[in-house]
Amino acid sequence: MNVFMFVRIFFGILFVATLIAGYFLFKNSEKLFGHDPAFPGDTEGARGLNKVQVISIWLHALAITGGFAFLLH
Repeated sequence: MNVFMFVRIFFGILFVATLIAGYFLFKNSEKLFGHDPAFPGDTEGARGLNKVQVISIWLHALAITGGFAFLLH
């Protein structure tokens, strides 16, 4: 078995795991990024920035794992 095939399978599994993690993020976004009464100084802008940062990291992880899984020959 080719070493590159092993790498493609490994990153393919990581790609699917990243997709599942993204589904979890979008499904539970209100629970994860919603208003928390324990933090009165938490503003709408701060929550939005946190959400954008997490989604940005998720998109980069999706692009990297997808690139290694599908574009590596």
